[in-house]
Amino acid sequence: MSPLEWCLLVVAGVGAGLTGSIAGLASLISYPALLATGLPPVTANVTNTVALVLNSVGSVSASRPELRGQGRRLRPLLAAAVLGGGAGAALLLSTPSDAFERIVPFLIAAASGAILVQRPPRELAAEGAALHAGAHGDPRWLPAAVFGVGIYGGYFGAAAGVLLLATLLLATGEGLPRGNAMKNAVLGVANAVAALGYVVLADVAWSAALPLAVGLFAGGLLGPRVVRRSPPAALRRVIAVAGLGLAAYLGVQAFG
Repeated sequence: MSPLEWCLLVVAGVGAGLTGSIAGLASLISYPALLATGLPPVTANVTNTVALVLNSVGSVSASRPELRGQGRRLRPLLAAAVLGGGAGAALLLSTPSDAFERIVPFLIAAASGAILVQRPPRELAAEGAALHAGAHGDPRWLPAAVFGVGIYGGYFGAAAGVLLLATLLLATGEGLPRGNAMKNAVLGVANAVAALGYVVLADVAWSAALPLAVGLFAGGLLGPRVVRRSPPAALRRVIAVAGLGLAAYLGVQAFG
């Protein structure tokens, strides 16, 4: 790997870590950056998942104030994330590489479309608080929903954070900072389980994973600090539009 590619992946990692921690959009930046270095799609996805572990470490460590007192709530959600991440990794490893290459454009397009039509997180948080008023504990369906998002996160993961954050805000009634912190912890566990499976059973491009992970860790540390101070709506729109363009480009490559 050339020094230019190494620097590209560090910078892409910082951007991906920042947007991943804020808006759950890390893979829409980190995955195409890996493709740009010449990695094939499945190897790029596996390498991306492994590198994303450090983004979770950074974002969770920076979210400790918001996670304080949530241990009992998080335990069943983390267990569901472990199962979902493992199932997603198994699904990817059983998918032929050419089939994955054709599936990815649709996944990115769907994720980008979901970002564009998603209601603002603060609005979801307000609605969740209203729905949760007077309730004792979180809804019973929440671990099952986390399991489903964990499968997607372990398989590919673009916008998995968006789906999980919306689910947590509506289900728990928490505000955006605490909901975002829960999202970082739960999705981080699902991603770590998938990454462990890939390290053991798949080919990881370590020369690309290292610089990307360095950038992701730095971006993950910065993300929670930014989410406390600024609404991410504009960032979501820009990345969603870019994601649609990326989906079109990858679709032409896969089917052209």
